[in-house]
Amino acid sequence: MSTEQTLQPPLRPGPALRISVPIPYRSASLGRFLANEATSAALLLVFALTALLWANLGTSYESFWTTEVALRVGDWSMALDLRHVVNDAAMAVFFLVVGLEISREVTVGELRNRRTVIIPALGAVGGLLLPALIYLAFEHSGPASAGWGIPMSTDTAFLIGILALFGPRCPDQLRLFLLTLAIVDDIGAITVMAVFYTPSVSVPALVVSGVLVLVLLAMRWLGVWRLAPYLLVGLLLWGAVFASGVHPTLAGVLLGLIVPAAPVEEEQGERLRYYGRALIERADPGRARLATAAARAIVPANDRLQNELHPVSAFVVVPLFGLANAGVVIDSETLSAAAHSGVSIGIVVALLLGNAVGISAAAGIALRSGWGALPGRVRYGHLIGGAVLAGIGFTISLFITDLAFSDEQLRQDAKIGVLAGSLLAAVLGSLLLRYLGERLPLCSLDDDVEPPELPVGPWQDPTLA
Repeated sequence: MSTEQTLQPPLRPGPALRISVPIPYRSASLGRFLANEATSAALLLVFALTALLWANLGTSYESFWTTEVALRVGDWSMALDLRHVVNDAAMAVFFLVVGLEISREVTVGELRNRRTVIIPALGAVGGLLLPALIYLAFEHSGPASAGWGIPMSTDTAFLIGILALFGPRCPDQLRLFLLTLAIVDDIGAITVMAVFYTPSVSVPALVVSGVLVLVLLAMRWLGVWRLAPYLLVGLLLWGAVFASGVHPTLAGVLLGLIVPAAPVEEEQGERLRYYGRALIERADPGRARLATAAARAIVPANDRLQNELHPVSAFVVVPLFGLANAGVVIDSETLSAAAHSGVSIGIVVALLLGNAVGISAAAGIALRSGWGALPGRVRYGHLIGGAVLAGIGFTISLFITDLAFSDEQLRQDAKIGVLAGSLLAAVLGSLLLRYLGERLPLCSLDDDVEPPELPVGPWQDPTLA
């Protein structure tokens, strides 16, 4: 008789065995997310500067990243250059983590509360629409007009990393406001990529993708808690989306949104108590396996997958993306062309002015009208400075650049615009937070909105940085 047959937990445990299963590690998860993003920003900056230096030392940068890599199985083959291995395959991990974070925040995090989410959500809408309109004012026709989606996104890693430098002088509620804004902004940017930057679609592959999404939803509905089935179907989904013509990173977002994030049922906690006691009574491999499985089952699959993948995304994928895409040849001829290019100028103005005005105005209107509230010590100076910082559009902006333009000169101009606009937004936003943050009045408070408790982060404890 197997261990599983001999060790069956009671279906209706008595009061002595009852335990409550709280929302698992909500604050710890958010703390790890912010700490990882802050460190990722430093690595991304180092790798981006390395890419710039490498690209200006000769021709080896482009020749390396355009090296073709092929995968063949029988008559079937798939070939990508190294840059697209990073952009199409590795970045799916980044977008999977984005999807996981969105799902967790909507389910058990700050996006549950309409009063606290409405202001950053409206701010994000302003920060999506106005930059696109400003860019189109510069380039409204021809191939260059396709770049309107480039200045729409905010780079979460750089944003959190810069806020970490301010330490306790930056209110925790401002971090949550900007993190929520960045999450809503990511939803908008991902939607734009899926809808407007898909040149052609294969209907059969798209149907297969839809079937695989239904399989994932069925697994979630059935309460599947193991990660392996989700990852296996997610890998098949990536292949189907890739074949459909839609950018394959969308598969990562879909998988992240579907993996369960809700607190587990109390029954799972009872199983852990039962199998844990059985293991204590007699230690053997079968009981250890059951106790280990029960321990994993009480933590939502979303938290477990994010715990495994977010460090990979933050410390490997995102810096590698910067290395593969930030290399721009900078010389007098290139800078002169960019200085007279509507693409470069439009991106710089859209990143800087579009986000500053769009986010500040939309959030200010929501505050003044009473639609929502920002609890805590957030002042209008913080709001304006944070809105300018949101103009740092590095990672997804470079990503959309690759999708928007096939002409190499337009790509060069766009990359210079992204780098220059992001740098200006970082410097100006930091100065505004430093000198204006505490000098303007408090944003309206709402007694019905409880200020969220942030975990200790790298801005409070240097050992976590």
